[in-house]
Amino acid sequence: MGNILELHHLKKYYATQKAVDDISFSIQQGSIFGLLGPNGAGKTTLLRMITGIFFPDEGEIIFDGKRFDALNDVLKIGYMPEERGLYKKMKIGEQALYLAQLKGLSRSEAMEKIKFWFSRLEMQSWWNKKVEDLSKGMSQKLQFVTTVLHEPKLIILDEPFSGLDPLNANLIKDEIYGLAQRGSTIIFSTHRMEQVEEICDHIVLVNLGKKILDGSVGGIKQQFKENKFSIRLTETATQSSSPAFEVIDEKANTLTVKINEGYKSNDVLQFFIQQQNTIESFHEILPSLNEIFIQLVDGTRATARAFQQL
Repeated sequence: MGNILELHHLKKYYATQKAVDDISFSIQQGSIFGLLGPNGAGKTTLLRMITGIFFPDEGEIIFDGKRFDALNDVLKIGYMPEERGLYKKMKIGEQALYLAQLKGLSRSEAMEKIKFWFSRLEMQSWWNKKVEDLSKGMSQKLQFVTTVLHEPKLIILDEPFSGLDPLNANLIKDEIYGLAQRGSTIIFSTHRMEQVEEICDHIVLVNLGKKILDGSVGGIKQQFKENKFSIRLTETATQSSSPAFEVIDEKANTLTVKINEGYKSNDVLQFFIQQQNTIESFHEILPSLNEIFIQLVDGTRATARAFQQL
């Protein structure tokens, strides 16, 4: 599939602050894409430009193969912001119907799709409830439904699991997978790195208005690996000193080793086999996205501080 969205050298300034400073990336149709960054990194400004709320000061947005037209293309986008965007005094059924019609659905089409989603997410009995009477998790489910029921090509979910218990979080996660399989593209923004590792195909990390990382989740973890391996033996190793590796942690019969330059994992295995140890498991330890996130964000902040002192 081609790209549903391309950002080319986007810039957005607020007075003297560079909220978005020359950011470019593309998102493939049907993918689940993670947009990551600490608070104040520029994520919200990017999302608001993608949805036509803000216009870039410089750069270009290509949506579905042509230059982004905020007036018309916004109907092909579903945006679920982190902040609740619901009318507290309005009944849930009426609110879903109203928002669906704003997205271009006729009343009959809207009713059909609302009934489908309310049934799918076990919300049938909510029709006459008011938003102010809902728990945070219940209102999150309603906001998800109003985001996706018009079947947008691009769905933007900002902290979609906020307030959800594990059961409902899994329910929404399964729906996200299903939407992607049916051709929708998901932009997923969150601070929960473990959710990103589980859900996303590709990520971009921004900090201080700049893109600092762009790639597939698996490729990025490979890029930042440190040649660390875990080896579990049936009993404590009789000897664990070798020029091929250094032991950086040892707990019971499990060793964490770092392979030295010029050696390979087979050299580690061969060493323990020669020591007549029985190996129960052996696997590479890849860094988590959370570890990579902290490393890169701390690095760019330190660079920015040093630059300001020049």
